[in-house]
Amino acid sequence: MATLQAEYERIRDSGRERLLQLSQPKEPKVEWYTSVGPHVRWGTQEMIWPVKPEALRADSTERLETLALPKVNFLKGDNINRSQFFYSCGRSSVLWKVRDSAKRSTSTERLNILAEPKRAHNEFKEDRNFRKYTHAEKLTFPNIPQFKYSCGRQSPIWATKSMPSGGGDREYTSELAKHKRPHRDFKPEKPIQTTIPHAALKAEATERLLTLSTPKPRPDGPFREPDWEVPGSAKNATASSRCLELARPKPAVDGYLLPRDEQWGVTKAAKRASSTGRIDELSRPIVRATMDHVQFNPDAFLVKPLALKGAFPPRVEQLSRPIER
Repeated sequence: MATLQAEYERIRDSGRERLLQLSQPKEPKVEWYTSVGPHVRWGTQEMIWPVKPEALRADSTERLETLALPKVNFLKGDNINRSQFFYSCGRSSVLWKVRDSAKRSTSTERLNILAEPKRAHNEFKEDRNFRKYTHAEKLTFPNIPQFKYSCGRQSPIWATKSMPSGGGDREYTSELAKHKRPHRDFKPEKPIQTTIPHAALKAEATERLLTLSTPKPRPDGPFREPDWEVPGSAKNATASSRCLELARPKPAVDGYLLPRDEQWGVTKAAKRASSTGRIDELSRPIVRATMDHVQFNPDAFLVKPLALKGAFPPRVEQLSRPIER
């Protein structure tokens, strides 16, 4: 603590105020009305609650000493302190070496019962494909036919029955064995390179083809300038009546009114106008009582005298009766 105080004074004397500001611990954002317990300053090694001297001098009980004992390690030999990566993914096999005493031991009667495979139910019915075989043919299959398709069992391909001598393929079997034929309108793909016939290689172009293949002739110049003089007769020419008629713009429709301006002046009559009594009545705001007066109503639960003297009709009395079930 004295060393920290000396370092604090050295930094303060050296003028490094910014470093001194950053070295201060973070202030807790806790209000006085939500704080519970003593004030703990961040960055210290002090305990929240002081330990009593009686607790420091107290001795542990027999139960605590029993719970404090480490767990007994039953592994012996090479298996003591087995590394953690022994059980991780991608490591060597976790199958341990079998002891010689375990190899010479014999299984108990209970283990022999547990090692027996699960038997089929008494009302179990075999697959219909399995029923068509005779008893002699069934002997070639496993004792439990449902094992045939389970995981890790033998191949589901059954043994082929011996064919009679001189037997051949049936006509229907031979027809099914043929591959699928293409459609009668099927055309094979064309080769990538087209073969040019010898007549086309020895042919000569006609006169018409030579004429069409000749490039278009273009003169070398001189060309007319982009600007040229206008003759005087063109300048003195007058437009005909037909041209003047076509040059007229399209007139507007009869009765067409131009659009009004965005701003227009208010008339003097509108300025001197006054509102009627009805308009003044509608323009008055609605005066309502404040919420303090509305919520505080001392007569809210009082029954009016007329209600105390009133009598309900027989229909209301009939409806007020509970339903009898």
